[in-house]
Amino acid sequence: MNLPALSLSRPMLARTVLLPCILAAGGLGVTNAHAQAPRTQLADDRARLGNSTPLIEQIDPTTVRDSVRANTEAAEQSTDTDSLDTSGDLLGNMGGARPWLYKHGITFDIQEVDEVWGNGTGGSASGNDGAGGSGTGPSYDGVTMPTLTVDTEKLFGLKGGLFNVSALQTRGRSISQDHLANFNPVSGFEADRSTRLFELWYQQSFLKGKLDVKIGQQDLDTEFLISDYASLYLNANFGWPMAPSVNLYGGGPSWPLSSPAIRIRYRPSEKFTFMFAAADDNPPGNRYNSIPIQQATGSISGYNPDPTSQTTNDGSGTQFNMGTGALLITELQYALNPQPDDMSKVTKDPGLPGIYKLGGYYDTAKFPDYRYNQHGGSLGAATLAANPTQSDLTPRWDRGNWMVYGIIDQMIWRPSLTSPRSVGVFARATGNGGDRNQISFAIDAGINLKAPFRGRDNDTIGLGWGIGRASSGLRQFDRDSQTMVQGNENHLELTYQAQVTPWMVMQPDFQYVWHPSGGVYDWTGNRRVGDEAIFGLHSSLTF
Repeated sequence: MNLPALSLSRPMLARTVLLPCILAAGGLGVTNAHAQAPRTQLADDRARLGNSTPLIEQIDPTTVRDSVRANTEAAEQSTDTDSLDTSGDLLGNMGGARPWLYKHGITFDIQEVDEVWGNGTGGSASGNDGAGGSGTGPSYDGVTMPTLTVDTEKLFGLKGGLFNVSALQTRGRSISQDHLANFNPVSGFEADRSTRLFELWYQQSFLKGKLDVKIGQQDLDTEFLISDYASLYLNANFGWPMAPSVNLYGGGPSWPLSSPAIRIRYRPSEKFTFMFAAADDNPPGNRYNSIPIQQATGSISGYNPDPTSQTTNDGSGTQFNMGTGALLITELQYALNPQPDDMSKVTKDPGLPGIYKLGGYYDTAKFPDYRYNQHGGSLGAATLAANPTQSDLTPRWDRGNWMVYGIIDQMIWRPSLTSPRSVGVFARATGNGGDRNQISFAIDAGINLKAPFRGRDNDTIGLGWGIGRASSGLRQFDRDSQTMVQGNENHLELTYQAQVTPWMVMQPDFQYVWHPSGGVYDWTGNRRVGDEAIFGLHSSLTF
């Protein structure tokens, strides 16, 4: 299943119980024999935000798994035990296999995500149902993710070491590709159909957990560019944002793709975190990253008809591409009023927590220019020529690409220090150059209510909004090729995440999209794709 120039990222329920890996409510120091193994960035954020984040963070399979881990480990730490609790797993202790493996530092878990989607209005037909079809109709997508994790201290005494390997089996079809023609998929779990290796890395912590280094095949959207409150939502833009999803080759090293990378994280205190990563920028090794430019050069033989394909060059995830460019990304975080480990013992209000992040990336690869061909002429105008030559349709190649971003997660209300109920708001903005990118500016924001009803402490309801602006280069390409000029795409999402059982979460979802892809032709070629009203039901299971 090949997706158009939209996010190929994000993101599935996960569950494992590796106490050394994640200390969801602990400090940065070491308090027991197994505390050297570093905890995830998601667990850090959850602790600093007072566990007001969603039960399941829907960025991608890894973050979903880690969010369930954080909840489980927080509960286990509160009882001060090192035993394995499998009450949240559908298969339980698997005949005693899980407790035995856990004793030796090995955990194995399986996450399952299934979704059904339907578009009630607008959209466009696709090649799957013919030009006489409509942009409405149902769609299904699903993912299964097995993960094996090894705590090296428990296994053979090496403190602070963590080994991880995971795989993916993705299936179904993308409603975004087939019917919606939008910049970003309505679900972060949509992906090309494949069975592939996902991540394969080793992480080692130093300085009593304040510094850790991860090396190997990894996706970056589990740690960088994350808004914890935005991760409630299913639209892919709220996970790995719209700009890197459509601007980088194949969406960059983000779900369901990963790249060889090294990541360094330093946490000198509870308030400050610094992260840096260097990764290959192009996991599938695709030549182009944009549909419009690919269409302009379509007469040239040898080019992949879908530049965003996740499977054409590497359907197994074992290519380990390192022959294109380097993606260098860094992020600085500041935690406002980080919350104490045990709120039940607090006598003075620590204040409402928040996390503020600033970051950016630089990609060293070459990117095709939207406006100019290799001779300095108009690339869009060349598509109108009676007998265009290959050189007329070859874009100018521009060296390097960049983006900067800022993120705010802030709790704004809670009735008491120990209440599970809270209200949190988020905002995230990205900006980059317009000559070699589809999106030059994007922003998303929203508001969440945790524990909206009595007795539903792990449920969250949220309303989120986002906008993406077509770049100046893309708009000029449209003008020169005498087609509809793309502008802004807006989307609104209303969602409710409900924990049905300890091992199942259900999430009904509604989204409305104005001006898909900023306004593009539908299958008739005479009018823009209509505004879309999309309904979905998402389920996450832990086996």
